[in-house]
Parts: sequence; structure tokens; C-alpha cells
Amino acid sequence: MTDQIATCHAAAPAAADPPLAAPAAAEHPPAATASSVTAIAPAETGAEARQRERQAEYRALMRKFWFAAIVAVPVVLLSYPSVVPLVGEVFPRGSAQLRALWAGMGLAALAVLVYSGNQFFSGAWEALRHRSATMHTLIAIGTAAAWLYSTAALLLPALFPNAAMVDVYYDVTVVVTALVVLGMAMEVKARGRTSEAIEKLIGLAPKTARVVRDGAELEIPVDEVVVGEIVIVRPGAKVPVDGVVIEGASSVDESMITGESMPVAKGPGDEVIGATINGTGSLRFRATKVGADTALATIVRMVGDAQNTKVPIQRIVDVVSGYFTPAVVIASILGFVLWYDFGPSPAFAYATIVAVTTLIIACPCALGMATPMALTTGTGLAATHGILIRSGDALQAAKKLDTIVLDKTGTITLGKPVVTDIVPAAGVGAADLLALAAAAERDSEHPLAAAIVAAARERGIEPAPPTAFEADAGRGVRATVTGRTVLVGKGALLEAAGIDAAGFAADAARLADEAKTPVFVAVDGRAAGLLAIADPVKPDSREAIAALRRLGLRVVMLTGDNWRTAEAIARAVGIDEVVAEVLPQDKAHEVRKFQLEGRTVAMVGDGINDAPALAQANVGFAIGTGTDVAIEASDVTLISGSLKGVVAAIAISRATMRNVTQNLVGAFVYNGLGLPIALGVLYPFSGLLLSPILAALAMSFSSVTVISNANRLKRFRLEGVPT
Repeated sequence: MTDQIATCHAAAPAAADPPLAAPAAAEHPPAATASSVTAIAPAETGAEARQRERQAEYRALMRKFWFAAIVAVPVVLLSYPSVVPLVGEVFPRGSAQLRALWAGMGLAALAVLVYSGNQFFSGAWEALRHRSATMHTLIAIGTAAAWLYSTAALLLPALFPNAAMVDVYYDVTVVVTALVVLGMAMEVKARGRTSEAIEKLIGLAPKTARVVRDGAELEIPVDEVVVGEIVIVRPGAKVPVDGVVIEGASSVDESMITGESMPVAKGPGDEVIGATINGTGSLRFRATKVGADTALATIVRMVGDAQNTKVPIQRIVDVVSGYFTPAVVIASILGFVLWYDFGPSPAFAYATIVAVTTLIIACPCALGMATPMALTTGTGLAATHGILIRSGDALQAAKKLDTIVLDKTGTITLGKPVVTDIVPAAGVGAADLLALAAAAERDSEHPLAAAIVAAARERGIEPAPPTAFEADAGRGVRATVTGRTVLVGKGALLEAAGIDAAGFAADAARLADEAKTPVFVAVDGRAAGLLAIADPVKPDSREAIAALRRLGLRVVMLTGDNWRTAEAIARAVGIDEVVAEVLPQDKAHEVRKFQLEGRTVAMVGDGINDAPALAQANVGFAIGTGTDVAIEASDVTLISGSLKGVVAAIAISRATMRNVTQNLVGAFVYNGLGLPIALGVLYPFSGLLLSPILAALAMSFSSVTVISNANRLKRFRLEGVPT
């Protein structure tokens, strides 16, 4: 429907847990000298260019409207000499003065057609060349018919059967053109507003970046930053491109990208996103994505693609419109013939009015805008909540979902092991137990060892270097820490060393039932306690899953993990249905099984192993913090990495498609009622015959109604959806 719109008138990640010990802000980098900092005026961005083009188009249409409107005032007044005082006396019917007046009105109307209405005729000609008919076809035929009839009455009055038929309708040509052009201008402005959220997002991106080159700080256009370059972000400044922090500590406001309201702590190793706002600390980071590869550029590209695609319901409307326009032309011709043969005198004049009015009122502009306007507004709304919808098909399909299949690791859970519990023996402090275990694991590369070391550092404990270290493959490690012998690992490690850990058996079993891995710690030949390590559930997963169930959706967990762990996680988040121990290559098969049951399925995942299932699902949701492969295979990307985004995406999809339905019903009802009235079905009963001018007003009103209804989506609130 994009072509038809162009020719139509009137138209975060969940908040990160705060660190136990807030990192100190890094020292501000030394200010560059005046000679070392070069400020370069940034070039115009694509968004600014699009905005400028749209404003130019709007101004051009408004100039055309005002020209037609100014011409319309005298033309309308002089078209009814018997109504306007003195005009009837100065220009009596049949006089040479009246014919001279008509000639002036005809030239003025022709100027309006040539200047203000030229796009209708060029559009109609292009459609004719392709053996089709568009909405421009109806407007061009209608206004041209009124002008030609009037000019024939002026130049060749003898052709008419009687004098009563000799009249002009230049006012119809001028007023209809003015109204339709005004409607087109309104549509251009409305289309600009529907993308204003994205335009604002683009506008947030900094124009310049401060980089380090040859030991000096340079301020350069952001487009000139290259991958691998060191970028400096000062307190309160915007992050220019995506990258990984290498020095400094701060908190970054990522709400404009992820929708997450709370600032996120950043330190060495953390990723930063372009266009986000740095807090009170200074950061140095290495650029990893620049130009069209940044998260912001990806958002803009994906939203733009989604807004330019056609949902299935829109393709149906295209087909209907393709038949509708020729049908209206035929109806107009039939109406003319019937009124000419059977209508009252002057039959020719009545027949012409009916034909022109039918062409004008039936212009399916509202029908053509009904879907694209709502679709554009809906995808823009989703983007402001950190949800990137790849296509219109995905937006419509999300409305029909009845089953949500969730991957576990990285989707329901954080996707990385952390220490969740510390169970010390009597007389042993929790901090001492963790410090000894972290020191023993300091030189280990095992993921669980990394979790223990990270837990200690988060609590302000720097693990001491072990003086001796020995790994026991599959069971744990032995190390000497400050003269003490420390064992960290499975119960079998302690058992092999002859250490009795029976006192912790009950705690170990309890932790295992909670999907946590118990790690035993022994010091100097005695069991000193337990550490529990798990991939914890994201803080908002349970709330989001409850919201999905309130939407009437069946929620299923699909994971390759063992049944015991999977069921423990499912109980923790309120999921009743679990499919566990599924091989990566079989995940898509499991999704297909649900589809064969007649289900419309969404798959939510973040890993490479989820990509086939994401592609198989009716709608694939990729966690934005996951792999690029998963994101490319999905239909919807959740930038924040939170399941709340799934809830919001479905709610927005339902609201958008409800809006589309309202627009389509309104447009069909309008055309369904307007056509018979234009053809004159009410005339035999009430003497009512619609004038072309009123038809143009009604047509404009229908388009304004569609635009207004689509813009209501901007005020949509995610009631009952966790935010």
C-alpha cells in the first residue's frame, strides 16, 4: 500500500543489581590542549535529510493548497450570481458579461488544475501506462470532467439540448482540488509524526566523538570513528558509538535504547551503546561497532524496514483497491447513463454531477491509509519500549500467538553462573570461607571458579595468590593459601582426601533441588562449608511470565538442561510445562510439534542453538543481549534482554491490529454508505443529491478520521504489563 499512500490525500536489560561496593569514578582524562583538539562541523545525517525532504514536500503542498484556496473564494462566489447580492444584476443569465466571467473562471480553474492538481494527472497517467487505476485516477477524472463540462457549456452551448443545461462547475474543480491537496499535506505531516519517536532517537546520537590518536585527543565527526579506536566519554556526555569499556567506572542512562529507566553501572569489560548518556564518571572504551553497525543504526534500519513492509491484511486491501477503482469508474459511467436517460431536467447537468460526485467520494484514500498509518505508529511505539519488530508480518502474527516457548539459559535466567548461597561451618565466617575458596580458585579457568572469584571481588575481597595449586580434573582444586591447605570442589574431592562432609549432605541436597550446584570447601583437613553456584533467574522473569499467562498464552520452557534443574527453574518462575534435555538441533522440531497441534507459536531465545527454533516459530523473539546469529534469525529483537519485552510486544501488536481493524471498518463503511448517496439513491425519496464539493469534504473527513485514530496509538499505555 506504500504506492497508494504516496498518491493519497489526507491523509534494557533489566536493571542491573547494584554492586555491593560502588566502584570509584575514574580520574578524568587530561584535557586536550587547544592545539590537540579539532572540532569539525558534522555532516547532515540521513534522519535530518529525510526530515528536510518531508518538510519541503509539506511546504510545497501547502503552497498549492493556498493558491487553490485563494482562487476558490471568488470562483465559488461568482458561480452563484443569483445568491450573491448585485452579482446577478451585473451578470444576468445568458449575457455576454456572464460568459466573459465564466471564461475568467475557466482560466483560473485551469491554472489550479495545472499547478495545484498536476500530481493527480501525472499519477493517473503512470497508472494508465501500467494498465491499472489508482486513487489519483478518480480525482483526475472527476476534476477534469467538471472542467471539461463547464468549458463545453462556455464554448459550445449549442451542443446542449436546452439552455438550462448550459451552466459551469468550475467551483467544483477548484474546491475539490484545494481540499484534496490539503488532505495530502495533512497526510505528509501525519506520516512524519508517526515516526517522530524514531527521529527523536536518531537526534539523540552525538554528532562528534572524542578519540585518542597519536597520543592526543581529537574531536572528530562520529562517522569517522573506526573499529578498535579508543574513545573517551566525559561525565554527562553521550556515548558516540558502541564499544567495550577498558578504563574508568560510571553509570550510563540507556533508557533511550533499552527502555530501562534505571542507569546501568559500567566498568572495564562492560559494553556501552551509542547514543546513551554517561553519568558522573569518565570512561575510555574501545569502539567495536561504528556507522551502520551500531545498535542505534540497527534500530532505525529495522524499524524502517518494518514500516515499509506489508502485513497480510494490507495485501488483501491492495487487491480490493485494485478492483475497487475500476468498479467506481464503471459505477460513475452507469450513474451518468441512468440519470441522463431517466433523471429530471436538466438531465445532462444532473448526470454530470452524479458522475463527478461518485468519482470523488469513492476515492479510497482512507482505505489505503488504514493499515500503513497504524502499522507505522505501532512499530514506532514498540521501538520506544526497546522492541525492534523486523516486519509487518511479525507484527500481525504476534497478535495471533497462543503459545510462548521460552529457552532457559540467558532468557529466563541471566546466562552466567554466580554464587547464590554461602553455608559456612560453625565457627567459620562467610567472608573468610569465600576468601579462601576464591584464593584457591584464582588460577583456575573453570566457569564455576570464575563465579567464586567474581563473588569475592564484588564483596570487596581481593583473593590472595595461592602458593601451590593443583587441579583434580572433574572434581576440583587443591591449593595452599597463606599457609593453609584448601580444597574446593565436589564431595568426591573431600571424600578422596578422607575428609568427612556428611554434615553438609542435607544442605547440598536442598541446594541441588533448587537447581544450584553445591561446591564443598575444606580447610586444613576439615569441612569448612558450602558455596552454591547457579545461573540465577532474572529479577523480572516471574512477573513477566505471570503477565504472559494473564494474556491467555500457554507458556512452555524448552531447554537442553537436565530435568531436575529445568523443573526447579520452572517452579521458581511459575511455568507448569517443561520440555528438557533437548538437543540443540531438536529445538526447531519441538516448536514444529506445537505448530502441528494447531498452535501459533512464539520462540524466545538468545543463543546460536536457538536460531533454528527462532526461524521455525511463527514469531521469533531474540534477547538483544544474545548472539548476533539469534538476532538475525528472529522476527523481534528485545534490546533490554528482559521477558517484559515479549509481553509489551504482544500487547502493542494486539493494539495495533485492533487499530487497523477499526480503520478498515470505518473506511469500508464510509465508502459503502457514500457511494449510493453519491449515485442519488436518496433523491427519489428526499430530493437530496450530494454535491461534488460536499463529497470532497466527506472524503477528506474520512482520511482525517483514519489518521487521528492511528495517532491514538501513541497514547497507548501498557496496562497490566510490567515495565
